[in-house]
This record gives sequence, structure tokens and C-alpha cells, in this order.
Amino acid sequence: SAKVEKLAGDMGFLEGPTWVPEHGGYLVFSDIANNELKKWSKAGGLTSFRKPSNNANGNTLNLEGRLTTAEHSGRRISITKGGTVSTVVDAFEDKKLNSPNDVVVKSDGTYWFTDPDYGLGKNPKEQAGNYVYRFDPKSKATTAVVKDFDKPNGLVFSPDEKKLYVADSGKPKHIRVFEVQSAGTLDSGKVFCVIDKGGPDGIRCDNDGRIWSSAGDGVHIFAPDGKLIGKILV
Repeated sequence: SAKVEKLAGDMGFLEGPTWVPEHGGYLVFSDIANNELKKWSKAGGLTSFRKPSNNANGNTLNLEGRLTTAEHSGRRISITKGGTVSTVVDAFEDKKLNSPNDVVVKSDGTYWFTDPDYGLGKNPKEQAGNYVYRFDPKSKATTAVVKDFDKPNGLVFSPDEKKLYVADSGKPKHIRVFEVQSAGTLDSGKVFCVIDKGGPDGIRCDNDGRIWSSAGDGVHIFAPDGKLIGKILV
């Protein structure tokens, strides 16, 4: 019985919606093309959250409830605390990241993010590939946990954090699932599902373990076994 409701329009290229519960609750999301983070609330409607945004893409909240952002032109993962934006991680093996796309935070405080080259523009690519990374703020260690993606994009943990799902918006147009190992590594993974219209970009997992993925014709919802169980056509 749920219905799609349009909240706002006339923007550029939208990504990374994240709900922030404080101050009555509001939505932060990225307008990459206009180099801006936008804010929507029921009371205030659509406003600007931050401009410029370093062409921010994916967003999430860390364990302290701080906005955590993957920045294309900033080539980093950043956090926002009050009016201050600071760097979490911006390099791997002393080389600049490509253009971080999306980020999630595990309950142990580690940051996991994807780094395709979509947002590089004319900047030189310093990394040998498009990797999925894990950053441990305690040890300051950055690890490439998967290296065989074409264009790693959205990612999300299962509710019990035993699985990590990662979308490949490049040639495969599928979502892979990995078993999370105790040492913070991943197994070799397997294909969880293939998007039949367009490709996957941002993905999220609900409390019952269903995966919600963007696609060419709307939002696709998959059961925990990878079976397509519904679409929200937009």
C-alpha cells in the first residue's frame, strides 16, 4: 500500500541519501553535478546543506552520528562535525585514491568504501585499479579488501554484519556478496543478483535482510537468497 511521493525536483545528478535523526529528522543527499550537499526536512522542505561539497557522492552516519561522505573531487572519505569537515582517509600505499563513491561504517568503527574512477575527470589515476577498501581508524591502516571489480559502487552490510554486499555498476551490472572474516578480510565472494534493467548503484539492506538496489527502471528489492521480489517503478 506504500506510495511514491515526490519531495523535490530541478536538481542535477542525485546520490547518497542518508537520514539524520537529530533535530526532528532530516535527509541529506548529494547533487554531484552542482557540487552541493542538499537537505530536506518535512518542516523546512529543500535547502542547501553545504556548497561546495567536493562533488560528494555516497553518504552515511558513523558511530558518533556524524555525516560521513565519499567525495569525488576531494578524493577522500570525510566526516562533518558541526561546521568542520575533516579527512578520514585519502590515500592507499602513499598514492591518492581515485574518487571514492560510497561508504559504510561497521559496528567496530571501521570504514569500508568503494573507489572507482568515475569522478577523476582530468586528474591522473594513481591507483592501479578500482578497489574496495577498509580503513581502521585505530591502527590508521587502509587495506584493499577486493581488487577484481570493474566499477565498485554501492555497498552495505547485512544486519548481522556477517556479509558485505557490493554493487558493480560497470560491465557486470551485478551485486556480489562476501563473507566477512574475523580478521576484517573478505572471502572471494559470489554473484548475489544481476540487475535486469540498467545497473546497480547505491544499495541498502533492511532489517529483514532484503537488499534494495537502484536500477534503470526504479528500485529493485531482493530477498536474502538473491531472488527478485519486487520493483518500485519510477
